[in-house]
Amino acid sequence: MTAAFADRLIDTARSLGHPLCVGFDPFPDRIPALFGPAGAPETAERFFHEVLALLDGQVVAVKPQIGLFEPWGAAGVAVVQRLIGAARDRGILTILDAKRGDIGTTADGYAAAALRPGGAFGADCVTVNPYLGIETLAPFVREAQTAGGSLAVLVRTSNPGAGDFQDLDCGGAPLWQRVAEGLVPLQDQLAGAGDWSSLMVVAGATWPGQARQLRAILPRALFLVPGYGAQGASAAEAVAGFVPGPAGAEGGVVSSSRAILYPPAASSAATLDAWRAAVREALTAATGELAAAVAG
Repeated sequence: MTAAFADRLIDTARSLGHPLCVGFDPFPDRIPALFGPAGAPETAERFFHEVLALLDGQVVAVKPQIGLFEPWGAAGVAVVQRLIGAARDRGILTILDAKRGDIGTTADGYAAAALRPGGAFGADCVTVNPYLGIETLAPFVREAQTAGGSLAVLVRTSNPGAGDFQDLDCGGAPLWQRVAEGLVPLQDQLAGAGDWSSLMVVAGATWPGQARQLRAILPRALFLVPGYGAQGASAAEAVAGFVPGPAGAEGGVVSSSRAILYPPAASSAATLDAWRAAVREALTAATGELAAAVAG
């Protein structure tokens, strides 16, 4: 039987000494010509397979952003499917960044496609939108329980406009806090073998004070933390909602994409070896910063 997502994630982060997750965000104009014709899905696939080889044994998870592959249509979706399979073959956890959210049988379909082994994607985790109600998360919880997977629920996102709705007063507390409170029962339903739940919540690195508040509400939920790197948050801010563990602060993963995938030296690289060296340097910088942050 597959170990719970939480147990696999925490064990890997403790072993590596950092919580880095690399987002797979294809920007065709930033992928070097070394990988093929600009704008072709095959070019993006070759690029990300090379990235995966560099990440092997170096990161906790990868997070393909399906919305950036979908402009290629079925070909782009197929690339995501193959990348998830390749990552899992390497033992790297996979988070499908799709922000699904719907009701009834439609939610059933989304959940089965994203999380079911042998399904369309078979990812370890999928991002979901809770704003149609907690009941709409039930299919994702069921699939996660069966497969040893997870769902990452949007709670406090990293974007500048997050406060337009998430900060609205709801009976004396902001909406994001009420959403977090509604997730408390799911934290127990997705308990792992250790101290952590396989319930994951999105907690932007750009709001470190609110991340600490969120941790008080959901003490055992994993955090998926966007906003580190290109979006401007520091490593210390990114792990603000983590708590002490046996190998340093722990409690989720911190995502970075553009800073790892597209460092300036990589875009101008004339050879594959030069590109690899540039990406390795960016990867080493990020893992070093995060390792120092969790070590305190």
